[in-house]
Amino acid sequence: MTDTLSGAETATEDPKPTARQRRARSIADQAGGGLASVIVKIAALAIVDAIAVYAALVLFGHEQWIVLAAVVLVAGIVNWVYFSRRALAAKYLAPGLIFLCLFQVFVLVYTGYVAFTNYGTGHNGSKEQAVASLMASALERVSDSASYPTTVVEAGGEIGLLVTTPDGEALLGTAEQPLAPVDAGFDGDKAVSAPGWTTLQFADVLERTDQITELAVPFSDDPNDGALRTPDGASAYLYTSTLEYDEAAGTLTDLRSGTVYSDLGTGAFTAPDGTEILPGWQVTVGFDNFIRAVTDARLASPLVYVTIWTFAFALISVASTFFLGLFLAIAFNSARMRGRRTYRVLMILPYAVPSFLSALVWAGMMNQSFGFLNEVIFGGADIPWLTDPVLAKVSVLIVNLWLGFPYMFLVCTGALQAIPEELQEAATVDGAKPWAVFRLIKLPLLLVSVAPLLIASFAFNFNNFNIVYMLTNGGPRDSEAPIPVGHTDLLISMVYKVAFTGQTRDYGLASAYSIIIFIIVAVISVIAFRRTKSLEELNG
Repeated sequence: MTDTLSGAETATEDPKPTARQRRARSIADQAGGGLASVIVKIAALAIVDAIAVYAALVLFGHEQWIVLAAVVLVAGIVNWVYFSRRALAAKYLAPGLIFLCLFQVFVLVYTGYVAFTNYGTGHNGSKEQAVASLMASALERVSDSASYPTTVVEAGGEIGLLVTTPDGEALLGTAEQPLAPVDAGFDGDKAVSAPGWTTLQFADVLERTDQITELAVPFSDDPNDGALRTPDGASAYLYTSTLEYDEAAGTLTDLRSGTVYSDLGTGAFTAPDGTEILPGWQVTVGFDNFIRAVTDARLASPLVYVTIWTFAFALISVASTFFLGLFLAIAFNSARMRGRRTYRVLMILPYAVPSFLSALVWAGMMNQSFGFLNEVIFGGADIPWLTDPVLAKVSVLIVNLWLGFPYMFLVCTGALQAIPEELQEAATVDGAKPWAVFRLIKLPLLLVSVAPLLIASFAFNFNNFNIVYMLTNGGPRDSEAPIPVGHTDLLISMVYKVAFTGQTRDYGLASAYSIIIFIIVAVISVIAFRRTKSLEELNG
Protein backbone atom coordinates (compact mmCIF):
# COMPACT_ATOMS: atom_id res chain seq x y z
CA MET A 1 0.00 0.00 0.00
CA THR A 2 2.82 2.35 0.91
CA ASP A 3 4.59 1.59 -2.36
CA THR A 4 1.43 2.39 -4.25
CA LEU A 5 1.02 5.80 -2.57
CA SER A 6 4.67 6.59 -3.12
CA GLY A 7 4.33 5.80 -6.80
CA ALA A 8 1.24 7.97 -7.08
CA GLU A 9 3.02 10.88 -5.42
CA THR A 10 5.96 10.46 -7.76
CA ALA A 11 3.65 10.43 -10.77
CA THR A 12 1.98 13.68 -9.73
CA GLU A 13 5.24 15.57 -9.24
CA ASP A 14 6.09 18.12 -11.94
CA PRO A 15 8.70 16.81 -14.34
CA LYS A 16 11.97 18.66 -14.56
CA PRO A 17 11.87 21.45 -17.15
CA THR A 18 13.74 20.70 -20.32
CA ALA A 19 16.60 22.83 -21.60
CA ARG A 20 14.31 24.49 -24.13
CA GLN A 21 11.76 25.37 -21.43
CA ARG A 22 14.47 26.81 -19.19
CA ARG A 23 15.80 28.87 -22.07
CA ALA A 24 12.28 30.15 -22.87
CA ARG A 25 11.75 31.14 -19.23
CA SER A 26 15.08 32.93 -19.21
CA ILE A 27 14.15 34.89 -22.34
CA ALA A 28 10.78 35.79 -20.80
CA ASP A 29 12.45 36.96 -17.58
CA GLN A 30 14.94 39.07 -19.54
CA ALA A 31 12.13 40.54 -21.62
CA GLY A 32 10.34 41.47 -18.41
CA GLY A 33 13.41 43.47 -17.35
CA GLY A 34 14.19 44.99 -13.99
CA LEU A 35 12.51 47.70 -11.98
CA ALA A 36 13.64 50.50 -14.31
CA SER A 37 12.20 48.83 -17.40
CA VAL A 38 8.93 48.16 -15.56
CA ILE A 39 8.65 51.84 -14.62
CA VAL A 40 9.36 52.87 -18.23
CA LYS A 41 6.76 50.39 -19.47
CA ILE A 42 4.12 51.67 -17.04
CA ALA A 43 4.90 55.28 -17.99
CA ALA A 44 4.65 54.49 -21.71
CA LEU A 45 1.37 52.64 -21.22
CA ALA A 46 0.07 55.55 -19.14
CA ILE A 47 0.77 57.91 -22.03
CA VAL A 48 -0.91 55.53 -24.49
CA ASP A 49 -3.94 55.17 -22.22
CA ALA A 50 -4.17 58.94 -21.73
CA ILE A 51 -4.20 59.45 -25.50
CA ALA A 52 -6.78 56.69 -25.87
CA VAL A 53 -9.04 58.25 -23.19
CA TYR A 54 -8.78 61.68 -24.83
CA ALA A 55 -9.57 60.20 -28.25
CA ALA A 56 -12.49 58.25 -26.78
CA LEU A 57 -13.98 61.40 -25.22
CA VAL A 58 -13.67 63.33 -28.50
CA LEU A 59 -15.18 60.45 -30.49
CA PHE A 60 -17.98 60.08 -27.95
CA GLY A 61 -18.81 63.76 -28.33
CA HIS A 62 -18.97 63.37 -32.12
CA GLU A 63 -20.90 60.08 -31.86
CA GLN A 64 -18.30 58.15 -33.86
CA TRP A 65 -19.20 54.82 -32.31
CA ILE A 66 -17.30 52.47 -34.63
CA VAL A 67 -14.02 54.37 -34.32
CA LEU A 68 -14.61 54.72 -30.57
CA ALA A 69 -15.04 50.96 -30.22
CA ALA A 70 -11.85 50.39 -32.21
CA VAL A 71 -9.86 52.77 -29.99
CA VAL A 72 -11.10 51.12 -26.80
CA LEU A 73 -10.43 47.62 -28.18
CA VAL A 74 -6.88 48.48 -29.30
CA ALA A 75 -6.09 50.17 -25.98
CA GLY A 76 -7.34 47.11 -24.10
CA ILE A 77 -5.30 44.71 -26.23
CA VAL A 78 -2.14 46.81 -25.84
CA ASN A 79 -2.49 46.84 -22.05
CA TRP A 80 -3.12 43.10 -21.93
CA VAL A 81 -0.13 42.36 -24.18
CA TYR A 82 2.39 44.42 -22.21
CA PHE A 83 1.17 43.39 -18.76
CA SER A 84 1.02 39.71 -19.67
CA ARG A 85 4.00 37.38 -19.28
CA ARG A 86 2.68 34.99 -21.91
CA ALA A 87 2.34 37.18 -25.00
CA LEU A 88 6.08 37.57 -25.52
CA ALA A 89 5.95 37.60 -29.34
CA ALA A 90 3.03 40.03 -29.33
CA LYS A 91 5.13 42.58 -27.42
CA TYR A 92 7.36 42.92 -30.46
CA LEU A 93 4.64 42.62 -33.08
CA ALA A 94 2.10 44.99 -31.52
CA PRO A 95 3.76 48.35 -32.43
CA GLY A 96 4.31 47.32 -36.03
CA LEU A 97 0.78 45.97 -36.39
CA ILE A 98 -0.73 49.11 -34.89
CA PHE A 99 1.19 51.41 -37.23
CA LEU A 100 0.39 49.11 -40.17
CA CYS A 101 -3.32 49.32 -39.40
CA LEU A 102 -3.18 53.07 -38.77
CA PHE A 103 -1.13 54.19 -41.77
CA GLN A 104 -1.91 51.47 -44.32
CA VAL A 105 -5.08 49.51 -43.63
CA PHE A 106 -7.08 52.50 -42.36
CA VAL A 107 -5.97 54.67 -45.29
CA LEU A 108 -6.94 51.98 -47.80
CA VAL A 109 -10.31 51.34 -46.16
CA TYR A 110 -11.09 55.06 -45.88
CA THR A 111 -10.09 55.66 -49.50
CA GLY A 112 -12.40 52.84 -50.54
CA TYR A 113 -15.22 54.36 -48.48
CA VAL A 114 -14.75 57.84 -49.99
CA ALA A 115 -14.74 56.37 -53.51
CA PHE A 116 -18.37 55.36 -53.02
CA THR A 117 -19.49 58.81 -51.86
CA ASN A 118 -19.91 62.27 -53.41
CA TYR A 119 -17.42 63.75 -50.93
CA GLY A 120 -15.93 66.94 -52.37
CA THR A 121 -16.48 70.67 -52.74
CA GLY A 122 -20.05 71.47 -51.75
CA HIS A 123 -20.59 68.01 -50.26
CA ASN A 124 -18.41 68.01 -47.16
CA GLY A 125 -20.79 67.68 -44.23
CA SER A 126 -24.12 66.30 -43.11
CA LYS A 127 -27.57 67.26 -44.32
CA GLU A 128 -28.25 69.19 -41.11
CA GLN A 129 -25.09 71.25 -41.63
CA ALA A 130 -26.06 71.94 -45.26
CA VAL A 131 -29.54 73.12 -44.25
CA ALA A 132 -28.10 75.38 -41.55
CA SER A 133 -25.57 76.86 -43.99
CA LEU A 134 -28.19 77.49 -46.69
CA MET A 135 -30.60 79.06 -44.24
CA ALA A 136 -27.85 81.26 -42.79
CA SER A 137 -26.76 82.43 -46.25
CA ALA A 138 -30.28 83.79 -46.94
CA LEU A 139 -30.86 85.62 -43.66
CA GLU A 140 -32.64 88.98 -43.70
CA ARG A 141 -33.30 91.20 -40.70
CA VAL A 142 -36.85 91.23 -39.40
CA SER A 143 -38.04 94.80 -39.67
CA ASP A 144 -39.86 94.87 -36.32
CA SER A 145 -37.36 92.69 -34.45
CA ALA A 146 -36.87 93.37 -30.78
CA SER A 147 -33.43 94.51 -29.62
CA TYR A 148 -31.60 91.97 -27.47
CA PRO A 149 -28.87 93.40 -25.18
CA THR A 150 -25.77 91.38 -26.08
CA THR A 151 -22.42 90.47 -24.60
CA VAL A 152 -19.79 88.80 -26.76
CA VAL A 153 -18.11 85.87 -24.99
CA GLU A 154 -15.41 83.38 -25.92
CA ALA A 155 -14.40 79.86 -24.82
CA GLY A 156 -11.72 77.69 -26.42
CA GLY A 157 -11.37 80.05 -29.39
CA GLU A 158 -15.12 79.89 -30.15
CA ILE A 159 -17.18 83.09 -30.21
CA GLY A 160 -20.65 83.14 -28.65
CA LEU A 161 -23.42 85.65 -27.93
CA LEU A 162 -24.81 86.07 -24.42
CA VAL A 163 -28.17 87.82 -24.93
CA THR A 164 -30.87 89.04 -22.59
CA THR A 165 -34.50 88.56 -23.64
CA PRO A 166 -37.20 91.20 -23.04
CA ASP A 167 -38.36 88.96 -20.18
CA GLY A 168 -34.95 89.23 -18.50
CA GLU A 169 -33.81 85.66 -19.29
CA ALA A 170 -30.17 85.03 -20.23
CA LEU A 171 -29.54 82.90 -23.33
CA LEU A 172 -26.20 81.82 -24.79
CA GLY A 173 -25.43 80.30 -28.18
CA THR A 174 -22.79 79.92 -30.87
CA ALA A 175 -22.77 79.39 -34.61
CA GLU A 176 -23.10 75.63 -34.00
CA GLN A 177 -25.25 75.59 -30.84
CA PRO A 178 -28.64 77.37 -30.73
CA LEU A 179 -29.56 79.71 -27.90
CA ALA A 180 -30.13 78.00 -24.56
CA PRO A 181 -30.79 79.28 -21.03
CA VAL A 182 -27.66 79.86 -18.94
CA ASP A 183 -26.95 80.84 -15.35
CA ALA A 184 -25.41 84.24 -16.08
CA GLY A 185 -24.12 87.17 -14.07
CA PHE A 186 -26.01 90.45 -14.58
CA ASP A 187 -25.01 94.10 -14.55
CA GLY A 188 -28.33 95.79 -14.07
CA ASP A 189 -30.76 94.32 -16.61
CA LYS A 190 -28.04 92.96 -18.93
CA ALA A 191 -26.31 89.56 -18.73
CA VAL A 192 -22.56 90.19 -18.83
CA SER A 193 -20.89 86.90 -17.85
CA ALA A 194 -21.44 83.15 -18.02
CA PRO A 195 -19.65 80.25 -16.29
CA GLY A 196 -16.82 78.85 -18.42
CA TRP A 197 -16.86 81.79 -20.84
CA THR A 198 -14.64 84.85 -21.07
CA THR A 199 -16.35 88.20 -21.64
CA LEU A 200 -14.70 90.20 -24.44
CA GLN A 201 -13.91 93.80 -23.65
CA PHE A 202 -14.73 96.66 -25.99
CA ALA A 203 -11.21 96.71 -27.50
CA ASP A 204 -11.38 92.97 -28.20
CA VAL A 205 -14.76 93.38 -29.89
CA LEU A 206 -13.40 96.14 -32.12
CA GLU A 207 -10.41 93.97 -33.05
CA ARG A 208 -12.67 91.07 -34.10
CA THR A 209 -15.48 93.11 -35.63
CA ASP A 210 -15.60 91.18 -38.91
CA GLN A 211 -15.84 87.81 -37.17
CA ILE A 212 -18.50 89.03 -34.73
CA THR A 213 -20.73 90.74 -37.31
CA GLU A 214 -20.69 87.61 -39.49
CA LEU A 215 -21.73 85.39 -36.56
CA ALA A 216 -25.30 84.05 -36.75
CA VAL A 217 -26.55 82.23 -33.66
CA PRO A 218 -29.58 79.96 -34.31
CA PHE A 219 -32.59 81.06 -32.27
CA SER A 220 -33.70 77.44 -31.74
CA ASP A 221 -33.29 73.94 -33.11
CA ASP A 222 -35.78 74.80 -35.86
CA PRO A 223 -33.85 76.64 -38.62
CA ASN A 224 -37.08 78.37 -39.69
CA ASP A 225 -37.05 80.37 -36.43
CA GLY A 226 -34.11 82.37 -37.72
CA ALA A 227 -30.96 83.54 -35.95
CA LEU A 228 -29.63 86.45 -33.92
CA ARG A 229 -26.90 88.67 -35.32
CA THR A 230 -25.21 91.73 -33.87
CA PRO A 231 -23.90 94.69 -35.89
CA ASP A 232 -21.95 96.25 -33.02
CA GLY A 233 -21.46 93.61 -30.30
CA ALA A 234 -23.86 95.43 -27.98
CA SER A 235 -27.31 94.64 -29.40
CA ALA A 236 -28.59 91.69 -31.42
CA TYR A 237 -31.56 91.44 -33.76
CA LEU A 238 -33.59 88.61 -35.18
CA TYR A 239 -32.88 87.57 -38.75
CA THR A 240 -35.03 85.08 -40.64
CA SER A 241 -34.18 83.23 -43.81
CA THR A 242 -35.84 83.69 -47.18
CA LEU A 243 -35.68 79.91 -47.42
CA GLU A 244 -38.14 77.68 -45.62
CA TYR A 245 -37.20 74.12 -44.70
CA ASP A 246 -39.77 71.33 -44.42
CA GLU A 247 -38.04 68.43 -42.70
CA ALA A 248 -40.96 66.02 -43.14
CA ALA A 249 -41.22 66.60 -46.90
CA GLY A 250 -37.46 67.03 -47.36
CA THR A 251 -37.90 70.30 -49.28
CA LEU A 252 -36.40 73.78 -49.19
CA THR A 253 -38.63 76.55 -50.53
CA ASP A 254 -37.41 79.94 -51.76
CA LEU A 255 -40.04 82.31 -50.35
CA ARG A 256 -39.14 85.06 -52.82
CA SER A 257 -39.46 83.05 -56.05
CA GLY A 258 -41.62 80.20 -54.81
CA THR A 259 -39.19 77.59 -56.18
CA VAL A 260 -39.28 74.31 -54.27
CA TYR A 261 -35.98 72.45 -54.00
CA SER A 262 -36.35 68.75 -53.16
CA ASP A 263 -34.05 66.12 -51.72
CA LEU A 264 -33.79 63.57 -54.52
CA GLY A 265 -31.08 61.50 -52.82
CA THR A 266 -28.23 63.12 -54.78
CA GLY A 267 -26.82 65.01 -51.80
CA ALA A 268 -28.23 68.43 -52.70
CA PHE A 269 -31.57 70.20 -52.89
CA THR A 270 -32.68 70.16 -56.52
CA ALA A 271 -35.21 72.32 -58.36
CA PRO A 272 -37.70 70.83 -60.87
CA ASP A 273 -35.47 72.04 -63.73
CA GLY A 274 -32.45 70.16 -62.29
CA THR A 275 -30.75 73.17 -60.73
CA GLU A 276 -28.95 72.33 -57.49
CA ILE A 277 -28.18 74.73 -54.68
CA LEU A 278 -24.97 74.29 -52.71
CA PRO A 279 -23.70 73.42 -50.23
CA GLY A 280 -25.05 69.91 -50.28
CA TRP A 281 -24.18 66.98 -48.08
CA GLN A 282 -22.29 63.72 -48.26
CA VAL A 283 -24.20 60.65 -49.48
CA THR A 284 -23.32 57.21 -50.83
CA VAL A 285 -23.41 57.11 -54.63
CA GLY A 286 -22.42 53.50 -55.25
CA PHE A 287 -20.27 52.94 -58.33
CA ASP A 288 -21.11 56.33 -59.89
CA ASN A 289 -17.58 57.66 -59.36
CA PHE A 290 -16.04 54.62 -61.07
CA ILE A 291 -18.46 54.90 -63.98
CA ARG A 292 -17.84 58.64 -64.28
CA ALA A 293 -14.07 58.07 -64.16
CA VAL A 294 -14.16 56.14 -67.46
CA THR A 295 -17.26 57.54 -69.19
CA ASP A 296 -17.29 61.26 -68.37
CA ALA A 297 -16.69 63.04 -71.68
CA ARG A 298 -15.08 65.91 -69.79
CA LEU A 299 -12.40 63.56 -68.42
CA ALA A 300 -12.09 61.06 -71.28
CA SER A 301 -9.54 62.91 -73.43
CA PRO A 302 -7.03 63.83 -70.70
CA LEU A 303 -7.49 60.43 -69.06
CA VAL A 304 -6.46 58.59 -72.24
CA TYR A 305 -3.22 60.44 -72.91
CA VAL A 306 -2.29 60.64 -69.23
CA THR A 307 -2.73 56.85 -68.96
CA ILE A 308 -0.63 56.24 -72.09
CA TRP A 309 2.10 58.58 -70.83
CA THR A 310 2.04 56.93 -67.38
CA PHE A 311 2.67 53.47 -68.87
CA ALA A 312 5.32 54.85 -71.21
CA PHE A 313 7.05 56.72 -68.39
CA ALA A 314 7.09 53.67 -66.10
CA LEU A 315 8.33 51.25 -68.78
CA ILE A 316 10.98 53.59 -70.21
CA SER A 317 12.19 54.53 -66.72
CA VAL A 318 12.57 50.89 -65.67
CA ALA A 319 14.27 49.89 -68.92
CA SER A 320 16.64 52.87 -69.08
CA THR A 321 17.71 52.74 -65.43
CA PHE A 322 18.17 48.95 -65.56
CA PHE A 323 20.28 48.84 -68.70
CA LEU A 324 22.41 51.82 -67.70
CA GLY A 325 22.90 50.37 -64.22
CA LEU A 326 23.71 46.94 -65.69
CA PHE A 327 26.20 48.44 -68.16
CA LEU A 328 28.02 50.32 -65.40
CA ALA A 329 27.94 47.28 -63.11
CA ILE A 330 29.57 45.13 -65.80
CA ALA A 331 32.15 47.81 -66.51
CA PHE A 332 33.11 48.36 -62.87
CA ASN A 333 32.98 44.65 -62.08
CA SER A 334 35.91 43.97 -64.34
CA ALA A 335 39.13 43.14 -62.53
CA ARG A 336 41.07 45.19 -65.11
CA MET A 337 39.30 48.40 -64.05
CA ARG A 338 41.48 50.52 -61.76
CA GLY A 339 39.94 52.64 -59.02
CA ARG A 340 36.73 50.66 -59.02
CA ARG A 341 35.84 51.61 -55.45
CA THR A 342 36.14 55.32 -56.17
CA TYR A 343 34.00 55.04 -59.29
CA ARG A 344 31.36 53.02 -57.43
CA VAL A 345 31.13 55.66 -54.71
CA LEU A 346 30.69 58.36 -57.36
CA MET A 347 28.00 56.31 -59.10
CA ILE A 348 25.79 56.12 -56.02
CA LEU A 349 25.99 59.82 -55.12
CA PRO A 350 22.74 60.71 -56.99
CA TYR A 351 21.01 57.99 -54.95
CA ALA A 352 22.27 59.52 -51.69
CA VAL A 353 20.57 62.88 -52.34
CA PRO A 354 16.79 63.07 -51.64
CA SER A 355 14.91 62.83 -54.92
CA PHE A 356 12.79 65.94 -54.38
CA LEU A 357 15.92 68.05 -53.82
CA SER A 358 17.55 66.68 -56.96
CA ALA A 359 14.37 67.41 -58.94
CA LEU A 360 14.35 71.02 -57.72
CA VAL A 361 18.03 71.42 -58.67
CA TRP A 362 17.35 70.00 -62.13
CA ALA A 363 14.35 72.32 -62.50
CA GLY A 364 16.67 75.28 -61.95
CA MET A 365 19.30 73.90 -64.31
CA MET A 366 16.67 73.41 -67.04
CA ASN A 367 15.17 76.88 -66.71
CA GLN A 368 14.69 78.30 -70.20
CA SER A 369 15.88 81.83 -69.35
CA PHE A 370 18.81 81.41 -66.96
CA GLY A 371 19.30 77.67 -66.47
CA PHE A 372 22.77 76.12 -66.35
CA LEU A 373 22.12 73.87 -69.34
CA ASN A 374 21.07 76.68 -71.69
CA GLU A 375 23.53 79.30 -70.44
CA VAL A 376 26.67 77.17 -69.97
CA ILE A 377 26.35 73.84 -71.72
CA PHE A 378 24.58 75.11 -74.86
CA GLY A 379 26.13 78.58 -74.96
CA GLY A 380 23.07 80.73 -74.30
CA ALA A 381 20.57 78.66 -76.28
CA ASP A 382 16.83 79.12 -75.75
CA ILE A 383 15.73 75.50 -75.28
CA PRO A 384 12.28 75.10 -73.63
CA TRP A 385 13.19 72.08 -71.51
CA LEU A 386 10.16 72.33 -69.24
CA THR A 387 7.66 74.34 -71.29
CA ASP A 388 7.49 72.35 -74.52
CA PRO A 389 5.18 69.29 -74.29
CA VAL A 390 7.64 66.89 -75.94
CA LEU A 391 10.85 68.25 -74.38
CA ALA A 392 9.19 68.31 -70.96
CA LYS A 393 8.54 64.56 -71.22
CA VAL A 394 12.14 63.98 -72.31
CA SER A 395 13.39 66.12 -69.41
CA VAL A 396 11.36 64.12 -66.89
CA LEU A 397 12.79 60.87 -68.27
CA ILE A 398 16.36 62.22 -68.17
CA VAL A 399 16.06 63.39 -64.57
CA ASN A 400 14.43 60.13 -63.52
CA LEU A 401 17.25 58.22 -65.22
CA TRP A 402 19.74 60.27 -63.20
CA LEU A 403 17.90 59.46 -59.99
CA GLY A 404 17.22 55.78 -60.72
CA PHE A 405 20.32 54.27 -62.28
CA PRO A 406 22.42 54.16 -59.04
CA TYR A 407 19.88 51.80 -57.46
CA MET A 408 20.01 49.46 -60.45
CA PHE A 409 23.79 49.75 -60.49
CA LEU A 410 24.00 48.55 -56.88
CA VAL A 411 21.53 45.72 -57.45
CA CYS A 412 23.19 44.50 -60.63
CA THR A 413 26.64 44.69 -59.05
CA GLY A 414 25.54 42.44 -56.21
CA ALA A 415 23.77 40.03 -58.57
CA LEU A 416 26.79 39.77 -60.88
CA GLN A 417 29.15 39.10 -57.99
CA ALA A 418 26.83 36.32 -56.80
CA ILE A 419 27.15 34.40 -60.10
CA PRO A 420 29.79 31.65 -59.75
CA GLU A 421 32.91 32.27 -61.81
CA GLU A 422 33.04 28.54 -62.64
CA LEU A 423 30.08 28.92 -65.01
CA GLN A 424 31.84 31.60 -67.04
CA GLU A 425 35.10 29.67 -67.08
CA ALA A 426 33.36 26.48 -68.21
CA ALA A 427 31.57 28.35 -71.01
CA THR A 428 34.81 29.99 -72.12
CA VAL A 429 36.57 26.63 -72.21
CA ASP A 430 33.73 25.30 -74.40
CA GLY A 431 34.42 28.12 -76.86
CA ALA A 432 31.59 30.53 -75.98
CA LYS A 433 32.14 34.17 -76.93
CA PRO A 434 31.79 36.91 -74.24
CA TRP A 435 28.46 38.07 -75.67
CA ALA A 436 27.12 34.50 -75.66
CA VAL A 437 28.29 34.02 -72.06
CA PHE A 438 26.49 37.17 -71.02
CA ARG A 439 23.29 36.53 -73.00
CA LEU A 440 22.91 32.82 -72.25
CA ILE A 441 24.37 32.51 -68.75
CA LYS A 442 24.77 35.79 -66.87
CA LEU A 443 21.62 37.60 -67.99
CA PRO A 444 19.16 34.75 -67.18
CA LEU A 445 20.75 34.22 -63.77
CA LEU A 446 20.78 37.98 -63.23
CA LEU A 447 17.08 38.30 -64.07
CA VAL A 448 16.13 35.66 -61.50
CA SER A 449 17.47 37.96 -58.77
CA VAL A 450 16.56 41.30 -60.32
CA ALA A 451 13.11 40.59 -61.80
CA PRO A 452 11.17 41.18 -58.54
CA LEU A 453 13.02 44.47 -58.11
CA LEU A 454 12.14 45.48 -61.67
CA ILE A 455 8.48 44.84 -60.87
CA ALA A 456 8.77 46.95 -57.75
CA SER A 457 10.52 49.67 -59.76
CA PHE A 458 7.67 49.65 -62.29
CA ALA A 459 5.10 50.04 -59.51
CA PHE A 460 7.14 52.87 -57.98
CA ASN A 461 7.54 54.77 -61.25
CA PHE A 462 3.89 54.24 -62.14
CA ASN A 463 3.12 56.34 -59.06
CA ASN A 464 6.24 58.54 -59.11
CA PHE A 465 4.60 61.72 -57.85
CA ASN A 466 7.76 63.47 -56.60
CA ILE A 467 9.60 63.76 -59.89
CA VAL A 468 6.61 65.18 -61.78
CA TYR A 469 5.42 67.54 -59.07
CA MET A 470 8.87 68.93 -58.23
CA LEU A 471 10.22 69.19 -61.78
CA THR A 472 7.27 70.31 -63.93
CA ASN A 473 4.20 70.26 -61.67
CA GLY A 474 2.62 68.27 -64.47
CA GLY A 475 3.13 71.09 -66.99
CA PRO A 476 3.03 72.47 -69.50
CA ARG A 477 -0.69 72.89 -68.86
CA ASP A 478 -3.14 71.45 -71.38
CA SER A 479 -5.32 74.49 -72.05
CA GLU A 480 -7.99 72.41 -73.79
CA ALA A 481 -8.52 70.04 -70.87
CA PRO A 482 -11.49 70.86 -68.62
CA ILE A 483 -9.52 69.84 -65.52
CA PRO A 484 -6.13 71.22 -64.38
CA VAL A 485 -3.96 68.60 -66.07
CA GLY A 486 -0.68 68.96 -67.97
CA HIS A 487 1.32 67.07 -70.60
CA THR A 488 3.70 65.45 -68.08
CA ASP A 489 1.07 64.53 -65.49
CA LEU A 490 0.97 60.90 -64.43
CA LEU A 491 -2.23 59.30 -63.23
CA ILE A 492 -1.22 59.86 -59.62
CA SER A 493 -0.52 63.58 -60.12
CA MET A 494 -3.77 63.95 -62.07
CA VAL A 495 -5.59 62.36 -59.14
CA TYR A 496 -3.88 64.86 -56.83
CA LYS A 497 -5.10 67.77 -58.95
CA VAL A 498 -8.64 66.40 -59.11
CA ALA A 499 -8.67 66.13 -55.32
CA PHE A 500 -6.72 69.17 -54.13
CA THR A 501 -6.51 71.87 -56.82
CA GLY A 502 -8.96 74.02 -58.73
CA GLN A 503 -12.19 75.59 -57.57
CA THR A 504 -14.00 72.24 -57.27
CA ARG A 505 -12.35 69.36 -55.44
CA ASP A 506 -13.82 65.93 -55.98
CA TYR A 507 -12.43 63.57 -53.33
CA GLY A 508 -14.82 60.78 -54.29
CA LEU A 509 -13.69 60.76 -57.92
CA ALA A 510 -10.03 61.02 -56.88
CA SER A 511 -10.45 58.03 -54.55
CA ALA A 512 -12.06 56.04 -57.36
CA TYR A 513 -9.07 56.83 -59.59
CA SER A 514 -6.73 55.73 -56.79
CA ILE A 515 -8.46 52.37 -56.55
CA ILE A 516 -8.31 51.94 -60.33
CA ILE A 517 -4.58 52.70 -60.27
CA PHE A 518 -4.12 50.18 -57.46
CA ILE A 519 -5.94 47.50 -59.46
CA ILE A 520 -3.86 48.21 -62.58
CA VAL A 521 -0.56 47.99 -60.70
CA ALA A 522 -1.70 44.89 -58.81
CA VAL A 523 -2.72 43.04 -61.99
CA ILE A 524 0.55 43.90 -63.75
CA SER A 525 2.55 42.85 -60.67
CA VAL A 526 0.74 39.50 -60.39
CA ILE A 527 1.33 38.73 -64.06
CA ALA A 528 4.97 39.80 -63.81
CA PHE A 529 5.59 37.70 -60.70
CA ARG A 530 4.15 34.66 -62.43
CA ARG A 531 6.53 35.24 -65.30
CA THR A 532 9.36 35.56 -62.78
CA LYS A 533 8.39 32.24 -61.23
CA SER A 534 8.49 30.63 -64.66
CA LEU A 535 11.93 32.11 -65.20
CA GLU A 536 13.13 30.63 -61.89
CA GLU A 537 11.80 27.19 -62.84
CA LEU A 538 13.47 27.42 -66.24
CA ASN A 539 16.85 28.30 -64.73
CA GLY A 540 16.38 25.73 -61.98
